Amino acid sequence: MSQDIRVTVWNEYRHEIDSAEIAKIYPNGIHGAIKSHLSSVPGLTVRTATLDQPEHGLSEQVLSETDVLIWWGHMAHGEVSDDVVDRVQQRVLDGMGLVVLHSGHLSKIFKKLMGTSCWLKWREADEKERLWVVQPSHPIAEGVGEYFEIESSEMYGEHFDIPTPDDLIFVSWFEGGEVFRSGCTFHRGAGKIFYFRPGHETLPIYHHPTVLKVIQNGVRWVADSRGSIHTYGNYSPRENLSWYEGPDFDEHPQESQMQRPTPRGMR
Repeated sequence: MSQDIRVTVWNEYRHEIDSAEIAKIYPNGIHGAIKSHLSSVPGLTVRTATLDQPEHGLSEQVLSETDVLIWWGHMAHGEVSDDVVDRVQQRVLDGMGLVVLHSGHLSKIFKKLMGTSCWLKWREADEKERLWVVQPSHPIAEGVGEYFEIESSEMYGEHFDIPTPDDLIFVSWFEGGEVFRSGCTFHRGAGKIFYFRPGHETLPIYHHPTVLKVIQNGVRWVADSRGSIHTYGNYSPRENLSWYEGPDFDEHPQESQMQRPTPRGMR
């Protein structure tokens, strides 16, 4: 019997506290809105974590119990501990899935995994956004149709300074004329990453049924690691080398062979 996908929804949770107007849109926080939907999806077990919790709610134990981490941040990227970012990065390399939403493109963890500035053009004009599905066979696009629209959105425009995506699933067109690569996947180590553009703290985008459907699809897609976890480090020969004595691990124990943790599907 298959096990539930364990999802942690991370949100800095500052806008909703600082603004009564934003709190009306997301009374339980953006993380609460996303959790509310995902908790209704069979096969998912969902928890939340926020910036002001100890270790930002992302202790080693929490991350070890997380198959997919969803990341939303905007106004407090710089407050995220580098130690926690390193911890999350290692979990992604070991096979944890990562879904980065909207302004999370400038989060420390996304920039670290991408290795670029991740900058773009932007404008707040409450304009229509039409998201075209450009890879309809991809599992993340399942059930979406040819396109979907968001009536009021914040514009993100090209050029988006990211590496060439492994998959480009959605391209946005905005009423002001710009376009944007709004649904991109990447592979890092054994882990999968999905960046999804729609969102904004002052707009009810995380109540939009298709946006939530795509996040749901993204969670399922990134949950499966890339495959078997390989052994790294010094490696003993497969064939007999009579002259090979191997390294002295009593002197250099850190050079011994290391096996990464087992991914979700192999527990």
